Amino acid sequence: MIRKLLRRVFKFSPSRPRAEAAEIPLELHGIRREMVSPAARKVCSVLQEAGFKAYVVGGAVRDLIARIDPKDFDVATNATPEDVRHLFRRSRIIGRRFRIVHVMSGPETIEVSTFRALHDDNTETDEHGRVLQDNVWGTIEDDAARRDFTVNALYYDPTTEVVLDFHHGVMDLKQKTMRVIGDPATRYREDPVRMLRAVRLAAKLDLILDPEARKPIREMCELLANVPAARLFDEIIKLLSSGYSVVSLKRLRDEGLHHGLLPLLDSILAQPMGERFIWLALENTDARVRAGKPISPGFMFATLLWHEVLANWNARKEAGEHAQPALFDAMDEVLASQAEKLAITRRIAADITEIWALQPRFEKRSGKAPFRLLEQPRFRAGYDFLRLRAESGELDMELPDWWDAFASADTPEREALLISGKKDATTRKRRPRRRKPAGSAPETPAGD
Repeated sequence: MIRKLLRRVFKFSPSRPRAEAAEIPLELHGIRREMVSPAARKVCSVLQEAGFKAYVVGGAVRDLIARIDPKDFDVATNATPEDVRHLFRRSRIIGRRFRIVHVMSGPETIEVSTFRALHDDNTETDEHGRVLQDNVWGTIEDDAARRDFTVNALYYDPTTEVVLDFHHGVMDLKQKTMRVIGDPATRYREDPVRMLRAVRLAAKLDLILDPEARKPIREMCELLANVPAARLFDEIIKLLSSGYSVVSLKRLRDEGLHHGLLPLLDSILAQPMGERFIWLALENTDARVRAGKPISPGFMFATLLWHEVLANWNARKEAGEHAQPALFDAMDEVLASQAEKLAITRRIAADITEIWALQPRFEKRSGKAPFRLLEQPRFRAGYDFLRLRAESGELDMELPDWWDAFASADTPEREALLISGKKDATTRKRRPRRRKPAGSAPETPAGD
């Protein structure tokens, strides 16, 4: 029924490009203005009252139609950044490649962008075709044509509750199809990150990647090497924190896009225990995201890279290095190799190393060491990481269970646990006595 109504609204074949927008009414898209954040509604209202066009645009509209709660709301307008800055006291212009305005309203920040013009021969690109400067303003039609995917070229007016759809994105959502606007190879060359985004959004929305959109990816994935490391890092964070990281990562592997993003991922997933550890970690992360619980990027990257650190650490110990310095050398080497592709921020890198560095300390269950470990700010993250290691089969579950009991126990119970922990440690470290050969003479005590 809905598809028939959509075809009546569009009155064209989905394969034929259109220059005009179809006006999708409320009864077809289902977005009521109350579903849009008050801050985004206010930004649109102020711009419209000043004589400008303004729409909630892109991912928020797409997610609302798909019945997914948007993480944020963006606004597109024909007002220039300077016009927007003049209308909103709490606002600032940011960016060089893409100049946009951040409008602050209460706890929310609304990203406001000006309609972009189509690319032409004067557009500045690098030798691979990636756009370097993009601050030429255009019409809403130009802006829609510049969007990456049809499901993102949707403009919602909170005042009229109408969705403007220039590239049959609503129909594609209903038909579970992800299509690129324009020639896919050209669009990927303009911005190679679009290949990652196509896979991530298709996984999130449970869409099938259109064959024309999928075909160039394997041939062009090497263009990701030319993308700034900071942009790749941002995209990977979005993927890992989407709530659909497991299916997204599997689709990245299917498309061959994981090469170069996480350089160690292939070797990690080649190890049965490493693969189990990663999928378990990502499943837990997805569950937390979907439950509305906070997640830590540092914890996520710590899990993705741990088994490479573990292999490096064990190799160093076998070569005769002391355990603690060997661990820190292994951590530095793994993070340095990863930094060549992903610009992991210092704060996140610090979180990663703290979680890793705590792991040997969980082995010490006597004296004052357990009490000092409980006082560490990152104890909970380190403990969660320890339990994940045990659940994947790397460690015996007895160790995290002991720490769980110790953390929640009172003083007398902790003293008893310390004794049991000391006995367990002694039992593990005690070497079996060597049996003497039959008929050998007993040893004579020294001094006799």
